[in-house]
Amino acid sequence: MTTIAEHPKSGRVIKVLQITDTHLFANSSGCLLGLNTEQSLNAITEEIRANHLPADIILATGDLVHDGTPAAYRRIFSHLESFGLPVYCLPGNHDEAQTLQHTLNNGIIKYSEHAQHGDWHFIFLDSTIPDSEGAHLTQGTLEQLETQLQAAPDSHTLVCLHHQPIAMGSRWLDTMAVDNPDAFFAIIDRHPQIRGILWGHVHQEYDGMYEAIKLMSSPSTCIQFLPKSDDFAVDAANPGYRWLNLYPDGRIETGVERITTLPGRIDMASNGY
Repeated sequence: MTTIAEHPKSGRVIKVLQITDTHLFANSSGCLLGLNTEQSLNAITEEIRANHLPADIILATGDLVHDGTPAAYRRIFSHLESFGLPVYCLPGNHDEAQTLQHTLNNGIIKYSEHAQHGDWHFIFLDSTIPDSEGAHLTQGTLEQLETQLQAAPDSHTLVCLHHQPIAMGSRWLDTMAVDNPDAFFAIIDRHPQIRGILWGHVHQEYDGMYEAIKLMSSPSTCIQFLPKSDDFAVDAANPGYRWLNLYPDGRIETGVERITTLPGRIDMASNGY
């Protein structure tokens, strides 16, 4: 990853959009459990344009593509570039991190360790394990987190990763949570400037608290997982995305929006993919 710093402190609200688990394919006809993921993303894009622009940045928090091919990355980048905003990408367990990086063209789509926008510092952590659906924060990643936090003690901070760092209450899904959360939260506890932790992967909305820190996950732009399910199960909830207003005083205002009409039919009886 490269490191960057952008947009000095400005005393204004930073508007953020989180788009996650898009699962695009190299071919526009690619489907996940019967749902065309590109058509679903198009519906999300239309909803965002109608209701949540202008914005400052987009966070694409992993599983950008489903097949890991350069063609699929070019396809998702084309969608994201159309907003004309800086987009910060994280790899998910279905991504090929090297392919993701090599497909970038040094434009507004970025693969970075951190960024500064206004009064807010964004830290991006790679939680993936190669060739695994599981999650782990390596010693190097944890040291990166500590270093970035030490370097910006006066900036409100949002920490972003793909996998959930806490249990979601779903037995099957929590086998793919970060497997060393104690080491992660030990660092979090040392840095009071952290205001929020944001992730994808779980294909469902979550809003909670850890001490004074907001914990957030977001719906996928395609299929959803049934919350609190012991085994793999698909939820009937529609695709969605999250918006965040980040205030100069450290407050986070956030919500989840969903499209009203599903562009296709999902195989609700599926036992996995």
